[in-house]
Amino acid sequence: MPGSPDRDRVRLLYILAASHSGSTLLAMLLGSHPDVCTVGEMKHTSIGDVNRYRCSCGALIRECAFWTAVTDDVRSQGIEFEVGRGLTDFASHAPDAAKRLLKPLHRGRAMELVRDVGLACVPGWGRHYAAVQARNAAMAAAVCRRSGRRIIVDSSKIGVRLKFLLRNPRFDVRIVRLVRDGRAVALTYMDPALYADAANPERRGGGQGGSRESERLPLERAAHEWRRSNEEAALLLRTVSRDRWLELRYEDLCADPAATLAKAFAFAGVDPSKASTDFRAHQHHVVGNGMRLDATSEIRLDARWRTALGQGDLVRFDAVAGDLNRQLGYAQVTA
Repeated sequence: MPGSPDRDRVRLLYILAASHSGSTLLAMLLGSHPDVCTVGEMKHTSIGDVNRYRCSCGALIRECAFWTAVTDDVRSQGIEFEVGRGLTDFASHAPDAAKRLLKPLHRGRAMELVRDVGLACVPGWGRHYAAVQARNAAMAAAVCRRSGRRIIVDSSKIGVRLKFLLRNPRFDVRIVRLVRDGRAVALTYMDPALYADAANPERRGGGQGGSRESERLPLERAAHEWRRSNEEAALLLRTVSRDRWLELRYEDLCADPAATLAKAFAFAGVDPSKASTDFRAHQHHVVGNGMRLDATSEIRLDARWRTALGQGDLVRFDAVAGDLNRQLGYAQVTA
């Protein structure tokens, strides 16, 4: 894909994290700055029934005036786009062989070279890849234009997606690695409806309600998922210049939002004094975690894992991921 002049590049803040680490909260807080916008997860997957999925503004996403305007903007450039169909995701709608190659998480330089060589051999991959890159850039630019901001936050979290976006000449990518205690994250995987969705049960599942029973994981697998996501982040960041990424902790964001956001905004290159923690005072059009549909701007540490996980659960988590959790600064505790 041909390069663009520097003035046309969009600065993209990419949140790299395990799922349910507080990325939607962070994205909405960042998007409350007058120079920053967010639509949450730009990859637009895991939406379910798009006809029933609600934008964070409360409207059905296909009826949302903001998303209608963005769609028209992107299509006016001759680029296929439809909100909620995953057209900005590299794996969605890719050739079947490419989907298989894209499934593993980022595995470091050597294995990523193997992945790239394999993808290059898949018929149709090059055309698909170029189209997805163009679509991501067009959508990001349209969102910035419609919101009047110059920086966009993508809370998609996935390492392989980030790897590809770093190669897009129309983006100036900066990375925020967000870390959260693995025991808290594992609990959200065990029951995402209760521990990682909207407070109002009727607004869960993208605004459709439901128990999300099919998504629940046993504790050992939940611990493994958290571990692999953080291992992926560490491996990917070894390939990125140190001045292009910042590490934040979910717990610090909740304990001192102003100070944590000041670090993030300084890193992004905007004035930290213009920050606001009253993120519900701004209208957002966010796709992602169900907390986007809650009504309060209260920032409160969710530490329910301390009472929800018993001693046996903590021992089993520790066997799978305790060493990495401690490396990231989280002390071992007993129930």
